[in-house]
Amino acid sequence: MAIGTTKVWKSLLPFSYGVFRYRSMNSGSSLPMLQENIKDAVEAKSYQKIPDLLTSFEQARQNPNPFSFLSTFPQVLRTQIIDEILQSFLPLRPRSRPQIAYSCLLSYTLQRPDPLPLSLAILQQTLRSGCVPVPQTHLLLSSAWLDHRRSQCRSVQNVLLEMKSIGYHPDCGTCNYLISSLCAVDQLSEAIKVLKGMAGAECIPDSETYDIVIKTMCKFRRTAEALDMLQQMTKKVGLTPRQGTIVKLAAALLANREIWRAVEMIELLVKEGHVVGFESYELVVEGSLECGEYILAGKVVMGMTEKGFLPYIGVRQKLVERLAGIGEWKLACAVRQRFVELRS
Repeated sequence: MAIGTTKVWKSLLPFSYGVFRYRSMNSGSSLPMLQENIKDAVEAKSYQKIPDLLTSFEQARQNPNPFSFLSTFPQVLRTQIIDEILQSFLPLRPRSRPQIAYSCLLSYTLQRPDPLPLSLAILQQTLRSGCVPVPQTHLLLSSAWLDHRRSQCRSVQNVLLEMKSIGYHPDCGTCNYLISSLCAVDQLSEAIKVLKGMAGAECIPDSETYDIVIKTMCKFRRTAEALDMLQQMTKKVGLTPRQGTIVKLAAALLANREIWRAVEMIELLVKEGHVVGFESYELVVEGSLECGEYILAGKVVMGMTEKGFLPYIGVRQKLVERLAGIGEWKLACAVRQRFVELRS
């Protein structure tokens, strides 16, 4: 995946091109010393030493960033060096060994005037190694993304495809983290644009992509949009929503007192062959009872028991009592009989 730029190390590096020199850690200030040791590692292309160097210094994550010296290099060379560093980390085991290095590189590039697409490449390698970026990455990444899109007037598709110019390709993991970052800073509209632009960048959204967006819509009780996104996910794309997402949407619908739409959602998912878990059914039944929709609650429970789910005892008693109280004896008896059959 190396970008293949012509090597011009001797003429461009601001320090002598020679043997790697490991400076003593027992003298002088640790951060300048760390930077010098990393410079030496870069000079000698001993990139695999960098993770151990960073681990050896307790202050490695503090300012100034240990990779800040890269700012003195021309952009092409800087990109080449970081690419070579990333590639050198691939064979390291355990794969999480370069975690601090990934974190420092990502922080450094995201705070540069030209953060994309290099920071997306670093993010991709970070996620593929099983490492989790530090929480501040959400804010830095979303800010860098929004600034780049506004200043360059580029489409989502084109910004993502810029990764190809440095030898990388956008993938779901990278896009999903970007979407979650935008959602974390209340940029839901931009997150939706990223979701819709992924396919044009040869990156098809997966279940997690939709789940992140739907859950954020539920957080703001934008239930109509969340239902539309759920239908797009299940009908048009053929993906299966996670149980946690269904529960979140059911809870948002109930919070908006849209009980009938919650029931329709469950019926639609079941009809399409998707699994609806106990928690979603229980929420809708309890919501129906709270809204005084006792007949509706009874019908939902009948469908619930067909899946082998038995409501909590308090809900069972309340439902039978309410149905009997409005004169729906036939439905009350049918529901109670179903409870008896399941308990037996």
